[in-house]
Amino acid sequence: MLKPVKTTAMAMSLIALGAALPTGIGRVNATAVDAPLPTASGADKAAGLSGQEREGRIDPSRPFGRHGALTAQERAMAETAWSYFVASYQPETGLVNSVGAYPSTTMWDTASYLSGLVSAYELQIIDKREFDRRAVKVLATLRNLDLFQGKLPNKAYNAKTAAKVDYLNKPGEIGYSALDIGRLLVWLKIIKERYPHLAGSVDNVVLRWNFCDVIGEGGQLFGATIGRGGKPQLMQEGRLGYEEYAAKGFQLWGFDTTEASRAEPFQIVRINGVDVPADGRDPRIFKNQNYVVSEGYVLEGLELNWDRADDTSGLPGIASDGWRADFADRIYKVQERRFEETGILTSRSEHQVEGAPYFVYDAIFADGYAWNTLDPAQGYQPDRAAVSTKTAIGMWALWDTDYTQLLFDHVASQSEPDKGFDEGVYENGSGVIPLQTANNNGIILAALLYKVQGPILQYRNDLPQLWDNALSGTGLRASRCLPESREIQSLPLLAADASCPSDIADPSVTITGYCRPARQPRLIRKGTDRSGFKRSQLKV
Repeated sequence: MLKPVKTTAMAMSLIALGAALPTGIGRVNATAVDAPLPTASGADKAAGLSGQEREGRIDPSRPFGRHGALTAQERAMAETAWSYFVASYQPETGLVNSVGAYPSTTMWDTASYLSGLVSAYELQIIDKREFDRRAVKVLATLRNLDLFQGKLPNKAYNAKTAAKVDYLNKPGEIGYSALDIGRLLVWLKIIKERYPHLAGSVDNVVLRWNFCDVIGEGGQLFGATIGRGGKPQLMQEGRLGYEEYAAKGFQLWGFDTTEASRAEPFQIVRINGVDVPADGRDPRIFKNQNYVVSEGYVLEGLELNWDRADDTSGLPGIASDGWRADFADRIYKVQERRFEETGILTSRSEHQVEGAPYFVYDAIFADGYAWNTLDPAQGYQPDRAAVSTKTAIGMWALWDTDYTQLLFDHVASQSEPDKGFDEGVYENGSGVIPLQTANNNGIILAALLYKVQGPILQYRNDLPQLWDNALSGTGLRASRCLPESREIQSLPLLAADASCPSDIADPSVTITGYCRPARQPRLIRKGTDRSGFKRSQLKV
C-alpha cells in the first residue's frame, strides 16, 4: 500500500455493522461486541430491534445498515463527491489524480475512481454514454500500462501520461503493491459482473499480468520494492484487516490466498471495554508496524457484504465470511464506546493532512497504545487525529444508529464546490483537513450507493468469460501463474428462521449473531497456534 507524500494512500474508513441489526439470520446486536448476545426483550428494545426482528422472522434479502432511496441532501452529497472526479480527471489517459490537482495516481486510488464511476452511474448522476466513455478509456489505459518489470502495475503512475513514476512523480519504477492490486481486482470484478458488455475489456487488463511473485506458496501476498543494484525485493504485504480484503480480490479471480485470508496470527486488545482484534505479528521481527485500522473491513462490507469469495447466493442479510463481520463489528463498537466515555467524536482513518508530515495513520491501536496517531516515520502526531469523512459516511451506511447519524451530521457539509469532500475534521476543533482525494470521494459515493442497492458486487453476468478460456493450451497460463478455469458454486441458502451455530470448536470464541456456513476459520483468541505463535491478552 502506498504511503507517499503528495499521493493518496489507503484511507482507513472505520466502519462495521449496524447496532440495530437483527439477531436471527446473519445480523448482530451491537451490544454483543464484548459479550454473548442478550436475549432479554429489554436489551433488544435498547438496541432498536423491531418486534419482528426479536422474534427471528428476518428477511435475509434485507441489507445491513441503512437502506432506501437517497434524500435530497444525500443526492446533493453524491453530486458533490462526483465533482472531484470531474475536476481531477485526465482525459488523455482516463485516469484521475489521487489528490487534488497533483497528477499522480496509484492502483488503490484507481479502484476508488472505479468505485465513484460505478456509483455515479447507478445513482443516475451521469448517463450511460458518459459512463461507457469513461470506463472504456480507463480500461484501455490499464490494458496498456507499462508494467513493473513487465509483470504487474507499478506502485505509482503519472495520471496525465500513464508513465511509471516514483513517489515524487519522476519517471521510474519502484515496485508493486499486492494490496493495491487486490483492491483493483475487486472493482474490476464488480464491473465485469454488473456490465457484461465491458467484461472482455476487463479480462484483457488482467490477462497481461504475471502473478507468479505476488502470490507465494501457501497463498501469502507479496509486494515488491527495488533493492540494491536495482533488483526487485519481495516482502510479505498486509496486516489484519486489509490483508484479507485484498486477498479476497485475488480470490474473486480464482487465486488461492489461503494464508493471507486467515485471521491468524492475531491478538485481542481491550480498549474502552471492547475486545479489539489486532495483528499478532511482532513488528520488531517482521519490520512492519501493525496499525489497527478499519478500511479493509469497511470496504469489504460495502462492496462484498463480508461474504466468502465463492458465495454467489446474493443474500445481503447473511455475512457468510462471519469472522470478518464479527471483527468489523468490534472495530465500529470501540469507536462508539470512546465517544460514550469521553465525548470525543471518533471516526478514525489513515488520511492525508495539509503540510508536514502530509500523511498519518490515525489508528485505533498502534505501537502498544490506543488512539495513537503516527506519521510514516513513527512520530507521534496527536493534533492530526480527525473525524474521517469517508469513515463517517461509511459507518452511517452500514450501521443504522444515532451515533452514526451524529457523525454524518458532523461531516455532511464539509466540502468544496466542484472539488469534492474534505478529508475530515480535526478532533481538537482546529477545523477541516482542506484536501480532497479520490479515495475519500470514491468511498463516499460507494456508501451512498450501498444505501440504495445494498452490497455492490452483484452477480449478473452468466455469459462465457474470456478470463476462463484465454491462453489455454499455449503454456502462457502456467507461465503467468493464472488459475485454471473453474466453476464457482453458489452456497446453499439458509432458511429465514435459521439459528446461529452453537458448536464452535474453540470455546474462547464468543458466539455472535452472524450465521455462517460451518466451514469457518478457526479463530484463536489466545494460546499457541499451529505455527507456534504465542498470543497474549493486552489491556489498554
